[in-house]
Amino acid sequence: MVFQDNSELKLSAKVSSRFLLANASSSLQMLCPSHHHPATFLHGSLRPNPTNPNLSSFFPSFSLPFPTLLSRKPLLSSSFVAFDSSNQSIDPSPEEFESQIDPSLLSRRHNARSSSLLLRHFQSQPEQTQYDPVLDDEEQEEELQRKRIVDEVSLATRRAPRFPGSIDFPKAEQLDRPPDLRRDVGSDDRVLKRALEVRRGVAAEILKEALQAGRLSIRYSANLVSKLPHFVDRVVIEAAAMKGVSEFSHLSFNARAKSYIQSSGVVPLVKWLKHNSMTYPRIGKVICMCSGDLLPVRRLCEWLKSIHVKGEYLGIVLVKAGPIFDRSLDTLDEIVNYLERNGVRRDWMGFVVTRCPQVLALSMEELECRVKFYLDMGMNGNDFGTMVFDYPRVLGFYSLEDMNSKVQYLKEFGLSTEDVGRLLAFKPQLMGCSIEERWKPLVKYLYYLGVRRDGMRRMLMIKPMIFCVDLETTIAPKVRFLQDIGIKSEAIGGVLVKFPPILTYSLYKKIRPVVIFLMTKAGVTQKDIGKVIALDPQLVGCHIIQKLEINVKYFLSLGIRLQSLGEMIANFPMLLRYNLDVLRPKYRYLRRIMVRPLQDLIEFPRFFSYSLDGRIVPRHKILVENRINFKLRYMLAGSDEEFNQRVQAAIEKRKRFESAGTCVEHPDSDSTDVAPVAS
Repeated sequence: MVFQDNSELKLSAKVSSRFLLANASSSLQMLCPSHHHPATFLHGSLRPNPTNPNLSSFFPSFSLPFPTLLSRKPLLSSSFVAFDSSNQSIDPSPEEFESQIDPSLLSRRHNARSSSLLLRHFQSQPEQTQYDPVLDDEEQEEELQRKRIVDEVSLATRRAPRFPGSIDFPKAEQLDRPPDLRRDVGSDDRVLKRALEVRRGVAAEILKEALQAGRLSIRYSANLVSKLPHFVDRVVIEAAAMKGVSEFSHLSFNARAKSYIQSSGVVPLVKWLKHNSMTYPRIGKVICMCSGDLLPVRRLCEWLKSIHVKGEYLGIVLVKAGPIFDRSLDTLDEIVNYLERNGVRRDWMGFVVTRCPQVLALSMEELECRVKFYLDMGMNGNDFGTMVFDYPRVLGFYSLEDMNSKVQYLKEFGLSTEDVGRLLAFKPQLMGCSIEERWKPLVKYLYYLGVRRDGMRRMLMIKPMIFCVDLETTIAPKVRFLQDIGIKSEAIGGVLVKFPPILTYSLYKKIRPVVIFLMTKAGVTQKDIGKVIALDPQLVGCHIIQKLEINVKYFLSLGIRLQSLGEMIANFPMLLRYNLDVLRPKYRYLRRIMVRPLQDLIEFPRFFSYSLDGRIVPRHKILVENRINFKLRYMLAGSDEEFNQRVQAAIEKRKRFESAGTCVEHPDSDSTDVAPVAS
């Protein structure tokens, strides 16, 4: 200890006078490493603790000249301190201090002015306070108490929240009793939630880094991680569980999370799914749906490819199929083979599974029950296979109770079980309609328009799509349009029953353009347009360019005026629906063989509705053989019996006319026989 203090004296003596001049205003306190008591540098000397007996031999009670302890070049401003018998320090005056210094030892005379300034500074400095050992012990106890409080607070599980930059020292009263974690977490779990969010954020960042290390872009990795909340939670849970494993107990949370991500194989799986055209939202859903092991995902995707499910539809099937990750491939093969035996082709299987992935989640008992439900309605294998291909949801999307209730409701229209089977085979989309929300409101609306049960049955059999469309947005606007063009309300029901597909056509792309064409290009007046549509609503289904316009041009080319053509259409709207191959031979026979004027055709446009070989030619030959002539209306209308009665009546009338003419003599002129014309 003596040698250590002596070395400190030598070091302090080597300090330059300029350093003492700059720092003389403040005294340095040091703590002896062996005895833990302060020692004060004062005027180039040490003031020891008088209560320490170990230093009495080194600091005697007589005046010790300071230059004897200095090195070869002592400081000019060095001073010494002596102690009297009462252990009180004695500070010499400046004059006494200068008289004790040997001028031969002063090797640096150019610092004399600095020395005088330092001496003057010492004179103006107040006397140092005396050392009190009682206060020193109190300070040490206070410091130990502070350290104890800090150590105990650092070991506490719950700390008081502080904002960044706050200055707060823990109080001793905070440590009277340990905190009750159950009570604290139950009443206010904000701190626990915050800690969990921090762990989640760390796990998400580690997952992003792992994806980026797998050569995925930064944006793609960030978007994918945002769709993986459940997997991130799984990473947090597994990383926390790995803490109890001796192999990972020494690792940090980040290292454990990174180890779990690598062992799970999520990065290679994401790259493989992305390569198979699966979008990142579906990749996130698929990974989150897996309970733990991700290997079944790739195995299931390979099996789906074997049944012709490709591209982005892989993600659709995996997301919508339900809990199929735990099902074995043998069970899935059994489902596919059973459907194939009942009429669903192997190359259709990918389309069916894509449109209705729920089929793969059915058990074999439930699947057999559903197939038997349709086969009992008279369907054969081909009908069932085409039905499943057209609308795969009829097989696995709806419950058996729902399907049975819909079949019973369709039977209320007068349909038998076989009729319902044929109807569902033709339009399986009926199974996707709700009875309460779609069918019952439509039935009430049709009944209000005058359509009875037989008419509804006809509409259902001809165009079952009517029972699948929305009433407010599809059917009601078309009915209002028919009323606006002049069709009476009581006749609209008949129009719908006569041509049910009119309710499935587009109002603005099909119905309105046909009506406008008839009024502008075909000569139909606004007064007669309602009559035309009511008599032949099938005109609405004709193509304007390929059918209507061609027929209008043909009739105009015969010399018929546009106004007359409009009247012909108003009397016989079906005129515009015939093909030209049917119209040309009949017109040619009328004009060349029958030698009838064009006016007869304008007056009776229904002439084109009769068969040329079945009615027109045979009846015309009968008229020629009997030398009689009828108008086209009386010649073609009616049955064969009515026509023969007309012919016999005309023959008898002609005979009476001839017999009456022979009784009259004309001596001056030749008589001429004139055959009567029946009218």
